[in-house]
Amino acid sequence: MKTLALLAASAAIATAGAGAANAQIVHVGDAKAAIASAVFVPAGSDTFYVSGMTPPVIDPAAPKGTKASYGDTKTQTLGVLARLEDALKEHGMGFGDAVMMRVYLVGDPDLGGKMDFAGMMAAYTTKFGTADQPNKPARVTMQVASLVGPGQLVEIELQAAKPHMAAKAAAKKK
Repeated sequence: MKTLALLAASAAIATAGAGAANAQIVHVGDAKAAIASAVFVPAGSDTFYVSGMTPPVIDPAAPKGTKASYGDTKTQTLGVLARLEDALKEHGMGFGDAVMMRVYLVGDPDLGGKMDFAGMMAAYTTKFGTADQPNKPARVTMQVASLVGPGQLVEIELQAAKPHMAAKAAAKKK
């Protein structure tokens, strides 16, 4: 699989050529997979790095700093994705421009301390690999001991890239 990803990335580099006009971001991997095995971002792309975002409080009446105040893993992931989407939109980007994600999950006490990967994926698949937004970033998902806020089960950091505006304009002229 790694060899296939490296060959695909090498092919993307070769076909991109030396000119920025041909710059294209290439998501490599099995179309059926939930994530890209690799993403090639050529020179001439604007990159945007979003620090880890945590979920918003969904129930202010719940005791502060509890899972009840943030919701379960799926709910928290949806909240984090909404915050990430807003950050991307502020900079003229969307989830289709995401090239790398790091997902940190705290073990859910209701699941015996195990991370709720299925809950995270239920939210993730509403934004990535859909008919409206087919791109998928390279991604790592890991369980961590805790996050900055008690009751938080999810934190996600994201990197996005978009072909530079000058490269897009030059490509349209061809």
